[in-house]
Amino acid sequence: MEEFNITTIAGFVLLSFSDFHQYQAVIFVLALLTYVTSVIGNTAVIAFVQTEPSLHTPMYLFICTFSALEIMFVSSTVPKLLASLVSTNKNISFITCFTQLYVFNSLGVTECYLLAVMVFDRHLAIQHPLQYPAIMNTRLCNKLAVLPWMVGFGIVMAPTIITAQLEFCGSEINHFFCDFAPLQSMACSIPLVLIVITSSIAFLDVVVPFIIILGFYVQIITTVLKIKSNEGKLKAFSTCSSHLIVASLFYGTATIVYVKPKGNQYDKFLALMYTAVTPFINPFIYTFRNRDVKSVLKKYIERILKKQ
Repeated sequence: MEEFNITTIAGFVLLSFSDFHQYQAVIFVLALLTYVTSVIGNTAVIAFVQTEPSLHTPMYLFICTFSALEIMFVSSTVPKLLASLVSTNKNISFITCFTQLYVFNSLGVTECYLLAVMVFDRHLAIQHPLQYPAIMNTRLCNKLAVLPWMVGFGIVMAPTIITAQLEFCGSEINHFFCDFAPLQSMACSIPLVLIVITSSIAFLDVVVPFIIILGFYVQIITTVLKIKSNEGKLKAFSTCSSHLIVASLFYGTATIVYVKPKGNQYDKFLALMYTAVTPFINPFIYTFRNRDVKSVLKKYIERILKKQ
């Protein structure tokens, strides 16, 4: 009979990038710069939208919500990574590990559904431009902004609780944060119910919002192609181009990390792209590729130059 070394786990060890010891200083500097820039950039987007009355529209409310989400998303993993890169103590308590697991995955699901809400807003604006202001009123806008958070933090609770009740045959997590796959890989056995729940949640987390986004974009593109003037087509596409790029980056990196076969030593670098680099890039996409934001920035610069 096969025997397992089953012990009561008080905590885990996050191995992080210890197998790339010679590059840890470089990884630390890059992760720190990415984190600081991401937090500052997304905070700047929120402050900019809040202080500019012309941007007080549903689309920019969702962008502000998305920026706040990105700050929390990157803060759920990168600070612990930075600490582990400069310290020999790579321990993480059981409670802290599963809190990180729950918060990180909840924020990830929230982002999936918030991206779906944002494309619904653009779909409504393009498909029904005259009725849009009446339909997308403040009440509906606030409900749609809150809904992804309720779905995200509700849907991840069950697999988190079940995973926390598993018996673990090891304590070393070959990753820089606590996630379902590395934790479940250390379990002595995985009950069928957890496999079913995890698979079902993964479908609801990623596939459902992706299908929603894809469906809305098919309708948007179909509608835009019917517009006769090139200027009208360009204006319609410009309203959702930033969202399309952000959604592509998010789903592209997430798919690479979670769908590809596991076990490669570079998986952690791919996960770093998903958890840190994407939130770092998003503020630049929403500022440099957004016509309204560039217009407001131009006015601010002109005012400053006139005062001088």
